[in-house]
Amino acid sequence: MTVKELKEITEAIYFKINENKDYLTRLDQESGDGDLGISMVSGFQAVKNYMETTEEADLGRALNKCGDVFNEAAPSSLGTILTFFLKGMAKNLKGCSECGLDRIAEALQQGIENIMKKAGSKPGEKTILDSLLPAVQTLRSSKDRNVIEEAAMAAKKGCEKTREMKAVWGRAAYYGEKSIGIIDGGAAVGALVFEAVNEWEKGVCNK
Repeated sequence: MTVKELKEITEAIYFKINENKDYLTRLDQESGDGDLGISMVSGFQAVKNYMETTEEADLGRALNKCGDVFNEAAPSSLGTILTFFLKGMAKNLKGCSECGLDRIAEALQQGIENIMKKAGSKPGEKTILDSLLPAVQTLRSSKDRNVIEEAAMAAKKGCEKTREMKAVWGRAAYYGEKSIGIIDGGAAVGALVFEAVNEWEKGVCNK
């Protein structure tokens, strides 16, 4: 991956999130503020806009700035968590202008670890981690040529599993047992991100 490819990926993610804005809003209305779709579109659009204009060649520095603009455009709990994710990836890729899938998987793992360290959350608590972690684990363990597609499927399955979980964090936690049976909006965002990356890799992403 290069910064040029990162630009294409962030564009694909933005269009996927924008396409599913109403879906994310409906999920959030069940146990949150109802603004998830709007805030995520704002955050990913800001990242897309930055990547379209930057002349930065260092992947780490580019991702670090992506974290900054995302945090500014989406000042919410999930916006902060995704900023932690981007900043963790940025630290791993600092000084790198090009890297392969193994290094990307390492960077994604560091992004997850940064979320857990700074947010105090862990898998199984009905958050975005429940879709991100299975996807990243798949990227790190599978040698199949369709590994990105497998990662996207793992993220989707992880998202679906949040139906069975009770919310621990955020506004959804106020619902207690009533949060069981509802898909977590953050996990849905994580699944959509990997769906977009898979479509980009296959050259079938919609705009």
